Amino acid sequence: MAYVAVRGGEQAILHAEKLHHSLRGEPTTELVRAIEVSLPYLLDRVMGEAAFYAPELAALAIAQTGGDLYEAVLALRAYTSTQPRIAYAEPVSAESMLTLRRISSAFKDIPGGQILGPTLDYSHRLLRLEVLNGDTVKESETSLEPAENPAPASYPLVAAWERAQGLLSPLQARRPTDVRDLPDVTREPMLFPAPRAHRLQALARADTGGLMTLAYSSMRGYGAGGHSNVNELRLGYAEVRLKHPVTGAVFSAGRVRFSQCETVGTFSGQTGKELGLGFCATLGWNEAKLIGGATLDSAMDRAGAHPAQTEEFVLYHTEIMEASGFVLHWKLPHYVTFQSALDSLRGARRRETAGDAGAPDLSATEQVVHQEVMS
Repeated sequence: MAYVAVRGGEQAILHAEKLHHSLRGEPTTELVRAIEVSLPYLLDRVMGEAAFYAPELAALAIAQTGGDLYEAVLALRAYTSTQPRIAYAEPVSAESMLTLRRISSAFKDIPGGQILGPTLDYSHRLLRLEVLNGDTVKESETSLEPAENPAPASYPLVAAWERAQGLLSPLQARRPTDVRDLPDVTREPMLFPAPRAHRLQALARADTGGLMTLAYSSMRGYGAGGHSNVNELRLGYAEVRLKHPVTGAVFSAGRVRFSQCETVGTFSGQTGKELGLGFCATLGWNEAKLIGGATLDSAMDRAGAHPAQTEEFVLYHTEIMEASGFVLHWKLPHYVTFQSALDSLRGARRRETAGDAGAPDLSATEQVVHQEVMS
């Protein structure tokens, strides 16, 4: 559907696009590099919602769209759809991650200890206005120096300790699964109830704001979400391990920024006498998305009619292409349908004025046909 009614037709559309580009400037290599270096968390959000880890391409998408995150994600997903899938990486476990940040709000002392890592959670939210005057800002008086006793690269799972204490249901024994056999939400339609793999994949690439909004509604008491706690939140780097197609040897192709979160609620497990666990993981570092996704994962396991507890509602309405596409499509012409609604409204007003309230509510075209039939 095109804007055939705009003044100037196709030429006007081309000029509109040219004006858009001129207002924000054309993307350059220097701009892409600056975004890639200075805005890592923005890149992480775009890559996570696009389900495609490529910092350089994410920076290009942001520069090309003028910072419109929805457009950047759609551009990156469109590019991804043109690329062949040449290999499947080996599964990643949290214990094998190079962990930089690991916190828990449920337990003060967790096995391995809590690591604050990179965060602004405990900092003052103050604008450094001196930057605008060209002054150099020293973010902290404390310089980062190598520690005498460096933190370990990996840490045990809090959930494993809880299972050992009988606080969580034991893991069910399962046969090893080939990653190629896992359901893929990017290639298969989502059915409900969704397979566990589909749910986690959908949460991993869901819209951050959508997850946070629904999780907040659950936390405030709309539904059975209640006040969950962060059992364990991890930010770190995960090895991308691939199997050589000829030798079969497993090798590392590099590391990607990766994060995961577990939320825990009391008396919500399988028997109602143990802890209930929610889980979310995503590419990049995005703590708001992780906590919201894990909260909703737990809420969707509970019976209830609230949107946050309804799997279909959560997974469909936080899917960024589904949601943004439908919302933004209202910008396209709806002349015929809206004119039909206006005809019905005008017809109702005419009948009300004439005192003929019992006449059928028909559009102008339908009224002509109706009169011909009656005559």
